[in-house]
Amino acid sequence: MKRLSPWTLGQLLILANVGLVGLAVLCVVEGAVSRLDTLANEQALTRVEAACAAGVREIDAAGEETASSVRLLSEDPALERLLRAGDLATLPGLLETFLRRSRISGCAVLLDGRAVASAGVEAPWEQVVALAAKGRDHFIAPPLIAPARAGAPLALGSHFPLASLPQASVVAVRVLDEGYERLVSSRVGLAATIRARSLGSKKDDPRDLIRARAVDDEAPAADRLDSASVYLGVAPLRDPAGQVVGLVETELPAASIAGPVRGLERSLLILSIGAAALSALFSVLIGRRLVVPLRGLTAASERIGRGDLATPIARAGGAEIGALAETMEKMRSRLLGLTAELRRRQAEAEGILLGIVEGVFAVDRERRIRYLNPQAAALLKVDPASAIGRFCGNVLNPQGPGGVRPCEDACPIIHARFQGSARATEQLLLPGGERRAVVITSSRAEPDGAPGARTPLGDGRQFQLMRDETEVEASRRLRDAVLANVSHEFKTPLAAQLASLELLRDRLPELDPAEARQLVLSMERGTLRLTQLIDNLLESVRIDAGQDSIRRRDVALDEVVEEAVELTFPLIEQRKQRLSISLPHPLPHVTGDAPRLTQVFVNLLANANKFAPAGTEIRIGGSVSEDEPVDRQVDRRAPRRARRGAPGPGHRLRRRDRSPAVRGPPAEPR
Repeated sequence: MKRLSPWTLGQLLILANVGLVGLAVLCVVEGAVSRLDTLANEQALTRVEAACAAGVREIDAAGEETASSVRLLSEDPALERLLRAGDLATLPGLLETFLRRSRISGCAVLLDGRAVASAGVEAPWEQVVALAAKGRDHFIAPPLIAPARAGAPLALGSHFPLASLPQASVVAVRVLDEGYERLVSSRVGLAATIRARSLGSKKDDPRDLIRARAVDDEAPAADRLDSASVYLGVAPLRDPAGQVVGLVETELPAASIAGPVRGLERSLLILSIGAAALSALFSVLIGRRLVVPLRGLTAASERIGRGDLATPIARAGGAEIGALAETMEKMRSRLLGLTAELRRRQAEAEGILLGIVEGVFAVDRERRIRYLNPQAAALLKVDPASAIGRFCGNVLNPQGPGGVRPCEDACPIIHARFQGSARATEQLLLPGGERRAVVITSSRAEPDGAPGARTPLGDGRQFQLMRDETEVEASRRLRDAVLANVSHEFKTPLAAQLASLELLRDRLPELDPAEARQLVLSMERGTLRLTQLIDNLLESVRIDAGQDSIRRRDVALDEVVEEAVELTFPLIEQRKQRLSISLPHPLPHVTGDAPRLTQVFVNLLANANKFAPAGTEIRIGGSVSEDEPVDRQVDRRAPRRARRGAPGPGHRLRRRDRSPAVRGPPAEPR
């Protein structure tokens, strides 16, 4: 056997498994590393954006806290009492006490828009009040403390008038200085910076680019700064008028993200190397486990291919290979049994074909002879070897009317292809000039690749049985037909006579002379009927031989029915059955053979007597077409001869009607 590849199955399995696992691991690692980098960047950017948002929320919470403190100060009764008393010198002390209890950087009391007392940091209080008039109860103010100094911090401000003194109000600010930045950084988890919008104007600085994007979009912005190896997030801060006055910035070092990612990538690489090594080891083990039983199955299939069906196939381990080995063993056993069965059937078929009297030949789709048994060759007086491959019409040489071959119009082989089977009698002209009549029976053509065919010949083969139709054979069939007809036709009259004899024997002491005479007449008619049947059977044989002897005469159907009733009456009387006749009168005459019509009715009544239950009613009915007059229905108790007033069998039939076995009401016509 020629090898298709120098590699063995085990080597191919190892290489395939290692290659597939290595490729899969590399793809997974590459995709995982790329995805990890992407996820790390997204996580870092999300983190700095979340920190910026948290810083903005912290500033807003500080503004609400400042507003709450200023509201409490504006509601302080001591402040109102001092203002009503005009004690302005005591106000700074009250404000100092207020600053110590709150986180406010500075505050002031205003009368008619002018600061009359202050504490803490100094601020342009009139400007703060102007900002407060534009927005909510708390707001973000631009740098108020030494605004000329670079990097001056923003401030949170709040302003509330006194409820009882509308001309007086309290204003306070909380400076967002470095201390507050450290507080925000501790709360958001990242380094946070709060700066004014006007600071920084270098367009080539990547930080200023992110800041400008946040200011222009008025939304948080974040990006990675590769030059500084940090992730920067910027969120805008708005004043009461909605203008961006400051920025909250958070930074995340890139090293804090890259370090864990690099460690995870190293772990993935080590894991991929280990997986490749394990896959190679498992491939070797599995390859050995698979290859050894497969080699045995390959050797077994080669033995089966060489025709060695006697050697059993060893069982193999594993579910799939074990099932394959078991299936191959079952296949070998079935093939062995089928081979033995085919050989036996072949021997039987050869014995049958050689032992039968009839000739058998087979043709293909083009009606060329493919097989010819010795009997067919002897019948056709041809050499079997010379007949193979020839057109069957040239070998059989059938002669139709006028000497024309029936191969095109009346070929039984062609008819069998459409009808399932066909039979024809052919007159063959043998090579010596002798004519021979044969009966050819053809089977249906075998389809190409027919499913279930025991021998898929694939050429539409048909088999024909050819029987010699000689005078001796015709005489034998004629004799068989006569015997079959005799056994069939004599059965009913003999049964009727036997029933009459049984009735005569059982009821002789009870019968009056007229009834006894009736039974004797019935037996006499049965004997005459048997004589007539012999003549009819001889005529039927002549009909089968092609000689038509049917007598066509005027027939009275009521006489035919009456005669059939009289012949079968003993059988009906024996089974206690009732006979009802309902026929229109008069019935029109028909053309036919009266004795044979009588036999038809006798056979029908005999079958009804045989298969109808005892004690039931048997009905005979009839009708005529609408153009025939129907005077009245006729019951069997008024036979035709009795109606006409003439003596005859009708009188005897009426006497039988008095028997309880046949008494009953007339039936409806059928």
